Amino acid sequence: MIAYTVICQIEDSATATEWVSWLKDEHLADVCTAGALSATLVQMNETPQTYEVRYTFASWETFSHYETHSAPALREEGLRLFPLSRGLTYRRTVGEVIAAHKPATPLASDESML
Repeated sequence: MIAYTVICQIEDSATATEWVSWLKDEHLADVCTAGALSATLVQMNETPQTYEVRYTFASWETFSHYETHSAPALREEGLRLFPLSRGLTYRRTVGEVIAAHKPATPLASDESML
């Protein structure tokens, strides 16, 4: 499994709100349609506002196909809607998942940790 993460810092809160809405309403689903198994948006506890968009792909081949065939158009759309001049900076990482763990029975709520 391949983990692909896009880190975005956004200077302006109105732009951040608009960008998050676009991801939730369109972009995350578009990347999944293009081959990702999952897409997760995480708001980090940082200033300036920082987000991590975490995608998983089944294999290097699937990710490579996404990078070659779908990513250019999706990135172009993102930069058209949210040009860097609006105070956004991006960084990307990609790697192979070598271990993961899920508990056998998920906890019902945080209160069960007490």
